[in-house]
Parts: sequence; C-alpha cells; structure tokens
Amino acid sequence: MDIQQNSLESIIADFSSAIWGLPLLFLLIGGGFFLLVYSRFLPFRYLGHALQVLRGKYDDPSDPGDISHFQALTTALSATVGMGNIAGVAVAIAIGGPGAVFWMWISAIVGMATKFFTGTLAIMYRGRDTAGEVQGGPMYFIVEGLGRSWKPLAIFFSVAGLVGALPVFNVNQLTQAINDIILRPQGIEVSLYTNLGIGTVLVAITSVVILGGIKRIGATTSKLVPFMVGLYFVAVLYILVVNIEVLPGYLKLIFTDAFFANNYTGEPFLGGVVGALIVLGIRRGAFSNEAGIGTAPMAHGAAKTSQPVREGLVAMLGPAIDTLVVCTLTALAILVTGVWQSSDANGVSLTASAFAKALPTTGKYILMLCIAVFSISSLFSYSYYGTKCLSFILGAKNKKYYNYFYILSIFMGATMSLSMMINLIDGFFALMAIPTMIATIWMAPRVMKRAKLYFADLKK
Repeated sequence: MDIQQNSLESIIADFSSAIWGLPLLFLLIGGGFFLLVYSRFLPFRYLGHALQVLRGKYDDPSDPGDISHFQALTTALSATVGMGNIAGVAVAIAIGGPGAVFWMWISAIVGMATKFFTGTLAIMYRGRDTAGEVQGGPMYFIVEGLGRSWKPLAIFFSVAGLVGALPVFNVNQLTQAINDIILRPQGIEVSLYTNLGIGTVLVAITSVVILGGIKRIGATTSKLVPFMVGLYFVAVLYILVVNIEVLPGYLKLIFTDAFFANNYTGEPFLGGVVGALIVLGIRRGAFSNEAGIGTAPMAHGAAKTSQPVREGLVAMLGPAIDTLVVCTLTALAILVTGVWQSSDANGVSLTASAFAKALPTTGKYILMLCIAVFSISSLFSYSYYGTKCLSFILGAKNKKYYNYFYILSIFMGATMSLSMMINLIDGFFALMAIPTMIATIWMAPRVMKRAKLYFADLKK
C-alpha cells in the first residue's frame, strides 16, 4: 500500500512540475503584466470607487443575479482566503525562504489586473444553463464571448475544474492542525480512524451549507469571511508588536533574498535557484489568490449587477485582501518568530509553531479557530465551483451529483499526504488557467472599451 501511494505521489508531483513550466509562467504573469500595462493601471485609479461598490452604494435588487457585490467577493474570498494563506505561505517559506514572499506579492499585483478583466467578463458574457438560470464564469464567457466554435476550450476548463475545485488540500491541512494542536497534546493517538472521524464531522457541516446552493453559501460566507480576517489580523499584529525589533530586518530580507535565493532549498529550475524561487512564489501566489485560474469569476458571475465593470472592480480587491494583506501577515509571523529556521515543520504546522512561540498559552488555539473558519468556508465555495463545471458539461439537472463526489473527497483529503494534495490541486489549477487566460487576453480590448464608457459616465 505504501509503495503504491509513493508511486502515485511521484506521478502527481511530476505532472504538477511539468504543467508549471515556463509557458504557464509566461501566460499567468506575463499575461497579467500585459493586462496591467494595457489598462494603463486604470482600475487601480478607482480603488475608492471599488470600495463604494463593495459597500453596496450601487446595489439594485432588480438587477440580474443571485447575490450582492459583497457576497460575491466574500464567496470568492472564502475560497482564496483559506489554507493557501496559512499553509501555502508556510510551504513557500519552508522551501524558498523569505524571498518567496516577494514573488507572491508580484503575483498579487499583476493578479489584481487579471481579476479586474476576468470579473468584468464574467458579467459581460453571462450565459444560461440548461435549466435557464443565468450563470457566469470562464466557461460561459468563452462560449458567449468567443462563439460556439470555442466550446472545446470551455469544456477543457470545466473538466479541469472538476478536480481543481476539490477540497482535498484544505481538508488535509485542517486535519493536520486538529491532530497537532488538539489531539496529540491531549495524548490521543492519531491514526487513520481519527482522521476519518474528522472527515465525517467536516462532511456533516459542509453538507448542510452546500446542498442549499449559492444563496446559502453567499449568506454564510458574508458572515464568516470578515470575522476570520479580522481575528487573524489582530492575532498576527500582536505577534509583530512583540517582535518589533526584528521586523525591519525581515522586511528588508524579503526583498534582498528574492533576487539571491540564499535560503532556497528546493530543486533548481532551468539550472538556477532564483528562477526556481520565482516559480515557487508565483505558484503559491496563484494558489493563494487564484488570479487567472478562473475560479473567482464563477462567484462574481452570480452577482446582482447590470454593470460588468463594477464587478470587475470588486473582483480586483480579492488579491489585495488575500495576498498583500493576509499572506503577508502569515509570512511575517513565521519570519519574526524564527520558526522557519528552527523547525522542520511544514505547511500549517510551521504556522502553528510561530503562533505557539509568540503566544505560548493561547496562540495555537487562536490559530486553530482561524484555521477551522478558513478551511470550512473554503469548502463551501469550492463545491459551488465544481457544480457549475459539471452543470456546464452534463446539464444543470446533473450538477447535484458533483456534491456527492465532493463530499466523498473530503475523506480522501483527511487521509492523504500534504505533498500529494498540494501537487494535485496545483496541477489542475494550472490546467484551468490556460483557457481562462487565453480568453481573457483575447477579449481584453472589449473590457477596456466597456471600462472607458463606464468611467466616462461616472465623471458626468
């Protein structure tokens, strides 16, 4: 059994590494940089307006869609502000050192431009599923915007999304956190049976929410996401204040190490460690904020609005909140406490070590609460993405079957290894990015034409 699992783990790792080569790096970051420059930073100049839209100033209950701008963003954020921010950042630092954080930032900045375009397209080219319901997302804006001849690309995205939306990484890391923070300190022996028990509880919680559809998911995440970000922010802020004397040095190290890769411990890329560090940072950044992957446009496509550019502006805020704020908080907590050099832990266990060191009595329990909310809220959003993908391929009447498969996959995430889960999702995220970015770059001129008209009307 162990030999078979090791063989499968090796195959999945090779698949993920092959997909995340130079072509995809150029497509995600090069494409995002092109969109940033092509738009002449236009969406960034309207950050204040984006916040007004988010607060509901322009909400109209009669607009088409299922959820508000705020609920659309929190649904998207509940997927992105998840274990990628706690465990993903820890994985990046454990392998790449402080320099990996810089390349995650770069991923977020270009990702903001990408999300503006994909969020706008999600509303511009909404389609209808076989039940006649209005839907949005890459599969719909590919077909509605580029024509039926492009449908194979939309199907390719949807097939990749069936695996990419599985909750296995989030479940894996939540299970590890419960084992390390709660069970082992109480002297409880961790085994396959305890992991299956955790999986069973998660299945029960997830089923109640996801079987209620996007409206219940939106209502739940709009309450959970602000709470979890706020609690996490306060906890890390305390850790940074306690270690304030070393903070400036680590901020400087993030920048210098990004170009020298002195702390990189992984495999080189094209013969160099700096290139490998860049790939690592971009991968973890993409996993964290999902810009260009195509998941978030599925949530933003459900927003109640008749103005595509407004939803693009709201979508743009995602990477800023997710990577520039939450991921940076995690990274600094790990760095200033020194656990990245003194611990062999990886993933969520490394972040737990940082919290335990800075807050000896309560730290790990505060983190456990954050992890639970981060992970469980992510489970809700990803299920919605998967059902939309299956609905596009096989028809709306069959989408419920994805939820059953999704719920069963929770047990797989609870019992498999971290490396297998992270490589599996990385690989399929990469496949999802290919059709999303190709279609977005192709239709970028249409987005800019709509944006110029919108902002011109705004000034009147």
